[in-house]
Order: sequence, then structure tokens, then C-alpha cells
Amino acid sequence: MGRYVIRRLLQMIPVFIGATLLIFLMVNVMGDPIAGLCGDRQCDPATAAQLKREFGLDKPVWQQYLTYMGNVFTGDFGTAFNGQKVTELMATAFPVTIRLTLVAIVIEVVVGIALGVITGLKRGRPIDTGVLLLTLVVISIPTFVTGLLLQLLLGVEWGWIKPSVSPDATFSELIVPGLVLASVSLAYVTRLTRTSIAENKRSDYVRTAVAKGLPRRRVIVRHLLRNSLIPVVTFIGTDIGALMGGAIVTERIFNIHGVGFQLYQGIVRQNTQTVVGFVTVLVLVFLVANLLVDLLYAVLDPRIRYA
Repeated sequence: MGRYVIRRLLQMIPVFIGATLLIFLMVNVMGDPIAGLCGDRQCDPATAAQLKREFGLDKPVWQQYLTYMGNVFTGDFGTAFNGQKVTELMATAFPVTIRLTLVAIVIEVVVGIALGVITGLKRGRPIDTGVLLLTLVVISIPTFVTGLLLQLLLGVEWGWIKPSVSPDATFSELIVPGLVLASVSLAYVTRLTRTSIAENKRSDYVRTAVAKGLPRRRVIVRHLLRNSLIPVVTFIGTDIGALMGGAIVTERIFNIHGVGFQLYQGIVRQNTQTVVGFVTVLVLVFLVANLLVDLLYAVLDPRIRYA
């Protein structure tokens, strides 16, 4: 196991470098960030040249990337064009988005797996058909429609929640935004679990467990569910980074100042340092989540061993 983890960590290095290089190149061709700094008026050549020297934009792109990566390994993600350190923006944004993602993951796992187990065990029955139709509707509706609808009904019409989340962004305030963020993923988790449960229910090891007289609950939890969760865990592991990076719409609707909000502001203002810095951290989140998923395979299925 230890050798496998070391090998995976070494494999993550070129993936991290390649992903950050691609992001850096894409962000640097979005437009002229200096023009965004000057607003509606065009910068005079002297001011533009001074700003480019100050932010290192007068150097070749490859040299800018090497300088950026060298600073990243020392914990310096650069300075935003408003003079604020990107690490300071991260310190305020990431805790909020982490709380929102935790709420979304809990809803996704608990509700999605529960509905998937129920429908998988009752495949072909009315409850199975109803849940499948419901998940199809949820997948078909865009997230911004779901968010605006819940905000209008629960926040404006009925007054059950605050339409906008406060700056503190407590867990209780993030329940509805977390539900909106997790809605599509929840539907996929439900359908994945249902399919996996329905297929494994006919397996030999399940029939053997039933023939041995084991209680139905133990057969489902210890044998059927445990082996059926491998594809679900794979999806959830990759979904963690997607939820954190894809929270732009949800955070905009509920006025949550998290990672999505900062990414949106950075893109609109062409603030390359902010965008590249936040996405670099999200790349690390993706890589670590995938490593943890691979290690969980051995926990769920004892037949899987890592040399």
C-alpha cells in the first residue's frame, strides 16, 4: 500500500504541472488585463508599461509560468490587481465553499444512496419508476433555474429562509444552497446506486449469503451495498472538486462570497493572478480526491489489493 501511494504521488507531479500550465496559458489569452485595470478609458503607453513591469506581464509567458510555479512552492500565489494577496482571498473564500461543499456532499450521499438502494431493491415497481422520473427531471433542469425557484419560494414568498446568505455563511444558512448545488449530482448518485444494486442483487455471493440464513439487513449492508458502492464512490470523489469549482452559479444566486464568487470576479475583471491561483488549488483538490477514492476501493472490496 505504501509503495502504491508513493507511486501515485509521483504520478501526480506531471499531472499537476500539465494542468496548471494549460490553465495558465488559457487564462493569459483571455484578454489584456491591463486594459481591465484602466476601466473604460484606454491606458496611456507609459502607465501600461509600468503596470506590466509591476505585475511581471512584460516577460514571455513561459517565464511568467516558471516564476509563478516557483512562488507557488513557497506559498505565494501572487497579488491581485487591487493589491490584495491572493492567499488572503483564499483564506476568506475557501472556508465558505468548503462548508457549502460539505453540506452538498452530505445531502448527495445520504439522500442519493438511500433512494438508490430503495429503488434498486424494488426495481420495476411504482416507487422505482417515480424516482427515475424525478431524477430525470432534476437532471434536465439547469441549476440556476432550481436555485432561483427555491430562492423565490422559500425566501421571498414563504419566508422560510433568507434570500441571501450572510457573510458568516453558517451551516444552517447553507442547507438550501447546498441542496441546489447537489441536486444534479444527487440524481446521478441515485441512478448509479440503483443500477449497481439491481445488478449485484443477482450475484452469486448475495444468493449464498441469503442461503446461509443471514438477516436481510446484514445481506444488504455488509454484502450487497458494500460492493455496489465502488462506482458511486468514484463519482463522488471526482464530484468534490467539481462542486467546489462549479459553485459559481449557486454562490451568485445566494450571494455567497466563496470560491465561485472570487473566480467570477477574477474572470470578469481579467484578474489572471486570482483565477490561476484559485484553479491551482482546485487542481490539487481533484488529485487528492482521486487518490483517496482509489484507496477506498480496497476498503470496500477486500479482493482489491495494491502492490
